[in-house]
Amino acid sequence: MPTVPSPVRRRRPKRSRAEKSAGEPQLYLSKAVARALDVLDCFSDRHPTLSLKEIAQLVPMPESSLFRILVTLEARGYLDQNPDGSYQLSGKVLFGRLFECAERLRQVARPYLQKLATRFDETASLAYLFVDKIQVLDTVESLQTIRFTNTPGRVLPPHCSSLGKAITAFQPLEKMERILEVYGLFRRTEKSITDRGALLAEFEEIRRSGYACDREESVPGGVCFGAPVRAGDTPVVASVSLSVPVVRLTPERESEMIEAVRQTGREIALALQAAGA
Repeated sequence: MPTVPSPVRRRRPKRSRAEKSAGEPQLYLSKAVARALDVLDCFSDRHPTLSLKEIAQLVPMPESSLFRILVTLEARGYLDQNPDGSYQLSGKVLFGRLFECAERLRQVARPYLQKLATRFDETASLAYLFVDKIQVLDTVESLQTIRFTNTPGRVLPPHCSSLGKAITAFQPLEKMERILEVYGLFRRTEKSITDRGALLAEFEEIRRSGYACDREESVPGGVCFGAPVRAGDTPVVASVSLSVPVVRLTPERESEMIEAVRQTGREIALALQAAGA
């Protein structure tokens, strides 16, 4: 007898994330997981610590159900509970969110960084505070033959780079001390400031003037002007700078660069606020 072929089982093609979102978006969602994620989304830079009652005002659910979610999230390491009973995001969550925030900042700041670099044809850079280390987030290099470069990911000294100073100077004293301790006050050039008292006095001047200077303190022959990115009342976690060889710096150009860097920091901050980032 001839063999009758068995029917071919055809597999359903996998759908992309966009297709899944467009069709039947609610069908496969877990309400329990969604509620837990709603709780995590309540925390922000403006509200890093929240009590049970404060979260209940933001997430519409009975406090008894909310309490069970909070206990579960704490047990699994997504929330930390403070001695007063309030909650905050754990390091495990913050580390991932930190890179997400940094990437949003990089995207928002990029056009302003390009504008600053183009205006002076000097290298413009953006830095970000990752927990207790300051790293280069983005850079637009000068087209000049003699120029200073920055590499994204490079860890910056908080005591002898303008980007590092512009962030460190605006931290609470305890965090400022931790940043300095993690990096260390070692001498990069003969002009590096390694005396803690002198450095704290310079930080005070940076807070007053709104900008920081690195005058051959990290690289001989190079000067860098940096300014903080101060978005509303949120902590300062970013800074912007211009790097220029000493041979191309004049008093008139220096004044113009300092004001341009400060203005760029303000413009990026306003753009961040407008973008809700």
